[in-house]
Amino acid sequence: MTPPKPPKPKTRPDRVSLWRYMQLFRADILSAQPARLYRAWMAEFRTPFFRSYLLNQPDLVRLVLKERPQDFPKSDRISEGLRPLLGESVFLTNGAQWERQRRIIDPAFEGGRLRDTYPAMWAAAEAARTRLARQAGQVVEIEEITSHAAADVIFRTLFSLPIEDEVAQAVFQEFRAYQRTQPILNLAAFVPLPRWMPRFFRRDTRAAAARIRGLITGLTTARQAEIAAGTAPDDLATKIMTTRDPLTNETFSTQEMVDQVAIFFLAGHETSASALSWALYLLALFPDWQDKVADEAQALGTGDFAEAGRLKISRDVFRETLRLYPPVPMMVRENRCPEQFRDRNIAKGAQMVLSPWHLHRHERLWDRPDDFDPARWGTENGRTCARDAFIPFSAGARVCTGAGFAMVEGPLLLSLLLRDLRVDLVENRTPEPVAHLTVRSRNGIFLRVTRR
Repeated sequence: MTPPKPPKPKTRPDRVSLWRYMQLFRADILSAQPARLYRAWMAEFRTPFFRSYLLNQPDLVRLVLKERPQDFPKSDRISEGLRPLLGESVFLTNGAQWERQRRIIDPAFEGGRLRDTYPAMWAAAEAARTRLARQAGQVVEIEEITSHAAADVIFRTLFSLPIEDEVAQAVFQEFRAYQRTQPILNLAAFVPLPRWMPRFFRRDTRAAAARIRGLITGLTTARQAEIAAGTAPDDLATKIMTTRDPLTNETFSTQEMVDQVAIFFLAGHETSASALSWALYLLALFPDWQDKVADEAQALGTGDFAEAGRLKISRDVFRETLRLYPPVPMMVRENRCPEQFRDRNIAKGAQMVLSPWHLHRHERLWDRPDDFDPARWGTENGRTCARDAFIPFSAGARVCTGAGFAMVEGPLLLSLLLRDLRVDLVENRTPEPVAHLTVRSRNGIFLRVTRR
């Protein structure tokens, strides 16, 4: 019997008008693209204002992200829509400002700190399993479960607060509202607006961002007082807020810390929730792999960090999920110098689009690119593509600071949720992947939960 195919967005015709393309892009960047991008090494998109180039050729991706990242800074066009929430966070900045931020942030996520944060991660995973177990026998919208779980992990590891805390719960609910109101692109993505011109954000988007930042400011101010009094817990927030830039000896101001907490929550909560929900759906679609994950998870029980290293099957499932449904489907850089890629002359200021969504499913790179096969990571093709065509956390100098954190959190949550519980498909409820802030299902992911 032919194995099922994981759902994939429809594609548009090769040629559409700019106006139609803008409409499609704002609605969903995945279905707005033509099918040829799954085979192209490079593609050019023209607008009256600028040129964009999608890069799938591995050596070009490597050049932009790893070899010459200083020549390809993050594009302001794409970041404009996120500024009401993220301000000048490390996700949006470039140059010396970004370098200073990374010097302060990176020590909190070094390898040894994963062991320190693991107990909080374990507690959040057990709490998620308990909540899901209460719904055994029911059909649940699994994105709600994973969003709750991922938010709990972030609050416990960052501020030593469980999700049940009143402020933590308020931030979580506001982020849920913000995620659905924020289009992935603002008007500035298409039209080069001067700095003095106001940006056209939806009123509810701007209001939600202000409420979230207000709540985070309260948490940050309270933590600063605890640090001054010597009573602060040894968590990620304390580590970041007390780390001094080795070059200037400065720490983050309150405003700077609010910017960073906003991106930690967005990146750590949104992306983890997206990947985990798709992983659970894929395991419902492929129950033989679900059983393998559940069998492996029977060894979990002590909450000791050493157990995390034994979750090989769960880790391969999670990696395969990140391949098929990368939470951040596209990244955009801007070239500072004229370039020549594949015999094309590229003017300064063009947009270089790196698309994990297309690169991870590229028909000329991957064996059976649209198939779900966690065993591929042990094959020669899988190992080659893992090096050359797998960038769920970006790559090079701007690789996600929390990549190691995510690769412990994801397999752990997946394993603990399925150790004693089972998820099954619901008839006529096939999810449709779309890009909001991350890759989510257009109408949710519904699964039936039962006890094993």
